[in-house]
This record gives sequence, C-alpha cells and structure tokens, in this order.
Amino acid sequence: MAVNLATKYSSQIAEVFTAGSFVKGKTSTSFDLTGVKTLKVYTPVTVQEVDYTREGLSRYGTVTEMQDIVQELKMTQDKAFTLTIDKGNYLDQNMSKKAADMLRLQINEQSTPAADKYALRRFAMMAGVINTVDEAPTKDTIVEQIATGAQTLDDNLVPESDRYIYVTSEVYKMIRLSPEFTGLEGLGVKAIGKGVAGEISGLNIVRVPKSYMPEGCYFIIAHKNSVLMPYKISDAKVHNDPVGVSGALIEGRHYYDAFVLGAKSTGVYALVLETNKLAAPTISLSGLSVTATKPTGADEVRYTVDGTDPRYSDSAKVYASAVTVTAGTVFRAVAFAENKFTSNVAEKSC
Repeated sequence: MAVNLATKYSSQIAEVFTAGSFVKGKTSTSFDLTGVKTLKVYTPVTVQEVDYTREGLSRYGTVTEMQDIVQELKMTQDKAFTLTIDKGNYLDQNMSKKAADMLRLQINEQSTPAADKYALRRFAMMAGVINTVDEAPTKDTIVEQIATGAQTLDDNLVPESDRYIYVTSEVYKMIRLSPEFTGLEGLGVKAIGKGVAGEISGLNIVRVPKSYMPEGCYFIIAHKNSVLMPYKISDAKVHNDPVGVSGALIEGRHYYDAFVLGAKSTGVYALVLETNKLAAPTISLSGLSVTATKPTGADEVRYTVDGTDPRYSDSAKVYASAVTVTAGTVFRAVAFAENKFTSNVAEKSC
C-alpha cells in the first residue's frame, strides 16, 4: 500500500520549505507554474512620449502596435530521493507519520539548501547588472559598494520597496564594523523573515551561509518582482512493506528553478571579482556578414538579431558561424560559461 504524501501533507511541506529557505518568499509570486515545466512570460513594451502636434491627422504621434518582450522559463532541476524506515525501528501504525517527518527533514537538510544555492547562483549569473572589483571588499569599502548597487536600482527606476541584499556572515560583519555603522544602534534588530538581519541603503539584509553564495560573488541585490523561484513537490509517497523491505520505503521527486525576469532585470545587481567575469564577445562586420568571437573561458555565445537581450530573449540562438543579416539589424551577443559570471552584452548596428 502506498500513501501519497504530496496530497496528504502538501500544505505542511510548503510551509516547511518556505520557513527554511533564505530565498523563498522574497521572489515574485505573479506566475503560477503548477502543472507545467515551461512558461512563456510576455511583458508589454511601452513607447517613448512625443510632442503633441496641434495640426494634422497624427497629432499624438505615429501609431505603434504594442510589442512584448518574450522570455521562456523552463524548469530544469528535476531531483529525486529515496529512504527506508525499517519496521524493527518503528511501530507499524506509526509508519506513515514517521515517513512524513522524514520527508520534512529531507526538505530542510537537502532540498531547501540545494534550491537556495542554485537560486542565488542563477540570480548572480543572470543579473541585469554585474559590477566588478579587483579585490574583495573590506570594512572600509563595503558600505560604499552597496550604496552604488542601491543607486543603480534607483537610476533604473526600480521600486524602493521589496529590495533584498544577500550577503554572507563575513560581509555582514564588514558592514557592522564599517566606519559608517560603528557605534550605531539598530542594524540587526529588524527581523522580518528568514535570515533578514537589518537594513542598509533601503535594502533588507539577508544573511546567508558562505557556501550558499557563488564563488567570487560578494553580494546580490534583487528586487522581489525581478526574480522568480518556482518550486514544486511533484511526487512524494511511502510504500508500506514493498518487496525487499520490512517497513516503509519513502520516494520523492521534485523540480524547481530560478529565473531573472528579462523585462525587470535591472532590479538585480551583483558585485563580483573581475577575474571571475567573462569578457564580452567581439563582434566584427564584413558587409552584411556578422562574426562573433568567443572570449577566453566562455562555453558559448548567444545572440539575437531583433534587438532583444540575448541573456533572456526567447529568440536567442547559440552562435556557431558567421550570420548573414539585413541592413539596419542590431546584432547583440553575450558570453556564457558554467563557472564564470555572464559577460556584458555586446552589440553592433549593421
């Protein structure tokens, strides 16, 4: 007999995951991925304002059809686990209850940390703005560097509320010991969620374990509506006395992913070590033939010819050889690598 724990304990499982996560609850909830693995997000593109003309038939300017930025979100992290509970250790009538407890423990100790690490890595790799430094921050530089990140969000008109900055305990200590905060009271008193330990430059400070932060990344700023972290327990059940086991066999499968929403990518900012970030591709034009040179350390170059951002666009393609374009085309390219931070976007008008 099998008891489906995804149905029986779904609300408790969701609560356990959210309570234990440093990231969950601090991301957009505007999208529902329940029951699907792929979702296309359409974000309307507004137009520039023009001067009103008091004569003629087009007094409000040229009529332009509303366009959309399309981003395809595909969940890729499909994980599974299995555990046994021997009948000799627990009474038969308590088997289902103990299995539920073990499932919660599995989520707290394995699933949640793995998902958080993956999410922070994705946020850093796909941040709309990845700024670099030659050396690690110190207590004398960290506050100014964070203020620069906050200012970047301000300049990009990112809403002031729901901004989070993810830092390690080491960086948090630098903030505490910085000249700007030495002797001040209040930092660290505010606690409004998992790991939230204060506020700086209008950013809620989320203190995460050092192992959660991508190597070479010192902090990540993310507005709640700029990032997405869909997570689904797709199957979790306990089999009582299956073949070969005297007791219960727990099986679980779940999938999740993390995304930076392209249309709101300027709400995500990462400070990283310069040597860990890829250089931008070099674009060359010969007539109407475009060549993109992959920078050192890059795994691949992706490009678009419709002016959209190749980091997020549904139309992005992996560069393989020279691309023939038409006059007026805007060719944009970006370099990716598994263990390097994404390059800036290079572009050339043809």
